[in-house]
Amino acid sequence: MNRNQFEKIYEDYSDSIYKYIFLLVGNRETAEDLTQETFYRVFNQLNKFKEQAQIQTWIRKIARNLVYDYYRRKRIIQFIPFLSKHDQRDGQLLPNEIIEKGEELMLLYKALSKLKLEYKEVLILRKIEGLSIKDTAQTLGWTEAKVKNNTARAMQALKKVIVKGGDTYGEGFRSFIQ
Repeated sequence: MNRNQFEKIYEDYSDSIYKYIFLLVGNRETAEDLTQETFYRVFNQLNKFKEQAQIQTWIRKIARNLVYDYYRRKRIIQFIPFLSKHDQRDGQLLPNEIIEKGEELMLLYKALSKLKLEYKEVLILRKIEGLSIKDTAQTLGWTEAKVKNNTARAMQALKKVIVKGGDTYGEGFRSFIQ
């Protein structure tokens, strides 16, 4: 692999992988470090990529393994609200809409943080990242049936958290949990 190929891969996927890692670890510095480590491994292992999955799925699996290693070492689970670069650059929204959207995202991620890691992860991949069932299954190393079941269970658990939170979470979540 040449340097230009790797730079293209990094440019195409680094933001998405960083966001995924950040949603799981909840700390910017840790997410940056794990993202850097992810792409270091991608660079060193790209010749082993067999194209049985999409490259982003393969990279995300490397990132996931690093996150799990991080949790094993630290034995901590923390979750911090996140606004992606894409949310921040949306110049089409009015200032009050940007504030409302940011508050809704913070509350959503706060609600997600109350779920167990397995549920949080499947919801991030399926509902936030928009991965297909097949890609989610490949990323997590699960069967498609397990992805479907855990997505449904995670949505039920999230609904319980939101209902328990009452008006704290507001109407913005109705579209996400349905």
